[in-house]
Amino acid sequence: MNILLELFVVTFRVLWAFVLAAAKWLVRPKEKSVAGQVCLITGAGSGLGRLFALEFARRRALLVLWDINTQSNEETAGMVRHIYREMAEAAAAAPRVAGDGEKDALPHCNLQVYTYTCDVGKRENVYSTAERVRKEVGEVSVLVNNAGVVSGHHLLECPDELIERTMMVNCHAHFWTTKAFLPKMLEMNHGHIVTVASSLGLFSTAGVEDYCASKFGAVGFHESLSHELKAAEKDGIKTTLVCPYLVDTGMFRGCRIRKEIEPFLPPLKPEYCVKQAMRAILTDQPMICTPRLMYMVTFMKSILPFEAVVCMYRFLGADKCMYPFIAQRKQATNNNEAKNGI
Repeated sequence: MNILLELFVVTFRVLWAFVLAAAKWLVRPKEKSVAGQVCLITGAGSGLGRLFALEFARRRALLVLWDINTQSNEETAGMVRHIYREMAEAAAAAPRVAGDGEKDALPHCNLQVYTYTCDVGKRENVYSTAERVRKEVGEVSVLVNNAGVVSGHHLLECPDELIERTMMVNCHAHFWTTKAFLPKMLEMNHGHIVTVASSLGLFSTAGVEDYCASKFGAVGFHESLSHELKAAEKDGIKTTLVCPYLVDTGMFRGCRIRKEIEPFLPPLKPEYCVKQAMRAILTDQPMICTPRLMYMVTFMKSILPFEAVVCMYRFLGADKCMYPFIAQRKQATNNNEAKNGI
């Protein structure tokens, strides 16, 4: 094809992509069904992972929950089973309410939840647990890479072991889980990979170098994987990148921006964050930033001079927003050491 003609076609497709994106903002796309599909969630024992599990359970997915904490993971499983029981009771009552022998409006699925204790920061643990999942449950259709940790130390005060741990759990684990479950997705040309990253994977702040590096790595991994799937023409495998602003899960307790600005940009409620992410996942949206202001911040960071970005950070109080959080973590560590020394 003549290069000028091809350039014209590419320009048209780019403009058409903008039109489709705008249309999705105006008209809410129909959500796809995940009923009966195997959904694996890492870090399911608490926080966003637990809420993701409950949301997928309400949509009749078959849940596989991974967490390093067995007790909290079982607590999440108990919540999921409660949702399954409620849906089963509602499905059983529906025909009696109708009174005309109608078929149950809800699709029949043998809904179950499986729990596995897994340290996703350890490669061999991930691969061995993945093999157990394939044998005991089946092939995974939806993979939600959610597990995450934060060290809470300034760079020069952070032990090397904690830096390595942060990178392993927040970034490297995405490689191991994806390598474990992607082959079957490629074979079937069906699946969905969700990367729960952070706004700190798009822009950074002081005091959390290891966390920002790990989330930037997760974002880079996700984007490259998405391009690889497109290059392989595996359009049946979808990807969604989730980049929320500070979420009120306690992970960054103490983090504060400028007090005059905070009422306009408070920490996100975990339930809101997950509901927005679920909407993006179920409509095959490639990326979701919450709140939407994060899109603008990311764009401005890309085009403004570095000194201009620094000025904005200082005005918002974002330049040292993590310092109170780090101070609290340091105080808690000192208190624990004092207790252990007694």
